[in-house]
Formats: sequence, structure tokens, C-alpha cells
Amino acid sequence: MISHECLEEFICQFPVYQYAFFKPEEIDFSFRVRWICQQECERYDSTWACPPAVGSVEECGKRCLEYGECFLFSTIAEVSDVINFEETLATRRGHEEITAAIEAFIRSQGTECMALSTESCDLCEHCAYPDAPCRFPEKMHPCVESHGIIVSELAEKYNMEFTLSPNQILWFGIIFMKESA
Repeated sequence: MISHECLEEFICQFPVYQYAFFKPEEIDFSFRVRWICQQECERYDSTWACPPAVGSVEECGKRCLEYGECFLFSTIAEVSDVINFEETLATRRGHEEITAAIEAFIRSQGTECMALSTESCDLCEHCAYPDAPCRFPEKMHPCVESHGIIVSELAEKYNMEFTLSPNQILWFGIIFMKESA
């Protein structure tokens, strides 16, 4: 599996703000987040990267626990006001590009991985869900929260900031890693 030192050296080229390594067993998978997805998110039941397409919280937790280590990281985006939802969401692309680059690097080092990232996938203008399979499953990053993971709790647990200022948004990603079979 990729060493911490090797990954730390690689991420230096990106504006990664904070990061932590930990075991997937340290995650509390919560139905509470899934309930919020179902009740409040317009993307619920509309994309392969969101519930219910990602599976139940139990299935997601089981999938995550198949990995030996997690890499949680954050990036910062500048906005005029974090309350401006449209402007805030527009900054997601940079974080997603960094997530994809880190994921590709980890794989190039012979480590199997699964990336969870921000919100829901927006690779395609119109998701094929539920009528056809995902067009880009190797590029799609399901939402961290879709798996029942409360990012704010992980950030607190690993002494990472969750909020900064009214003009800065923190985006989070988690990459689950294990030895390639």
C-alpha cells in the first residue's frame, strides 16, 4: 500500500489545506445523514452518486470497511459569501479535480482505492440513473454524506477545521485505500 510519506509528497503540489490518515473502523456510519439526504437534498434518488443508488447505509459502511486505511483531506475555495449557494457550488470543480488526481496517483502506486467527495456527481449533464448504468463509474465520486459519514465529526475528531470564514468554503474528500488484489 502507498506510504503516508509518498502521498504527502504528492499532495504538496495541490492546495490541500489539512489532511488525516485513519482506519475506516474509526468512522461512525449514521442513518441521520441519510435522512437529511432524503428529506432535504434535491439530488436524492436522481444520480448514481447519491442514495438510494449507492446502497443502504449498512451496504456503504460494509464497502468502506473493506479498505485498510482512509485519507481525509480538505481544500479551500474563496467566495463572496458562503450563503451564496450557486457561487459556492461553482467552486466544487477544483476540489473534484484534486480528488481525481490524488485518486489516480494512489492507483498508479499499486494501491486500490475508492474516493468519496463533495455533494453529488456532476460529470454528465443528465445522469443515466435509474434507466442505464453510470457512464463513468471510474470517474464518479459519490458524496461522503451519501455513505452515512458525518464530515464535521471526522474533522473534529482529527483536529481539522470545518469552517473558516464567511468568504471561505472547505471542501472535503475521503479516499479509502487497500493493497491491490
